[in-house]
Amino acid sequence: MEAQSITLALDDHSGGFETAPDRVRLADLARFSDDVQTFLRGDTREIDTQNLEVAIRKGSLAIQTAPIPMAPRLFADLQALLTGELLDGVDVKRKEVMERWQKAARQTRGLAYRISAPFMQRPVVVNADSDYRRDDADQWVQVERYIRGEIQDLGGSAKANAHIRLPDGSTLRVSTDKSLLREDKVNRLYKTAMLRIKAEFNVLTRQLRNAQLMEFVEYVDQIDEASLARLTRRGASAWKDVSNPTTWVDELRGGGH
Repeated sequence: MEAQSITLALDDHSGGFETAPDRVRLADLARFSDDVQTFLRGDTREIDTQNLEVAIRKGSLAIQTAPIPMAPRLFADLQALLTGELLDGVDVKRKEVMERWQKAARQTRGLAYRISAPFMQRPVVVNADSDYRRDDADQWVQVERYIRGEIQDLGGSAKANAHIRLPDGSTLRVSTDKSLLREDKVNRLYKTAMLRIKAEFNVLTRQLRNAQLMEFVEYVDQIDEASLARLTRRGASAWKDVSNPTTWVDELRGGGH
């Protein structure tokens, strides 16, 4: 697929006037811009929104991106939003934005949202008549879990977090307290680490979301030759009087003649 320009629009007449580039409430503009950035970036940060150029268009207030060359998950999610209103399988951050927009459109008369792109047969429209939602069977539970992966990014000026590349190639964003990073004396960037996290876990899709770092767990991924030799000596000493280990084990199990 060739590079695609995505347009996300806010249609709002709730203030008694049509929201447009030359007249918009500041709070609405800030909230919509944040949602657009979250939607485009997704949970895996497929798109670098910090360096993405956009244009502000009319209709009512539309943010149009420069052509995006490669974003297969974003493009697939947009197609999924066209085929049905159940949000199963959509990126977790995009799902959250769609739910937020759907709730706002139902609560505020004259409010709607549109997403369009050249490859889409028609725009995705979120309004009072649409019903974008999670399946009732979409179950999330709180878990504590150990994960291992390569730390791709660590820190942040506003919100501290880490981006962990997991063994399956996916990336998990884990929020953390700045003090935990400040007190950590190990340089972990671009190195494999073990982390203990708490997160929400989907019992159907097995996805993790809203992960929070509790601690780094030190582990050794190499054999300790001295410890292995010590255990081998202990084993040899314990078995030195047993002439036939197989027969001895069978007798213990009651499997002798």
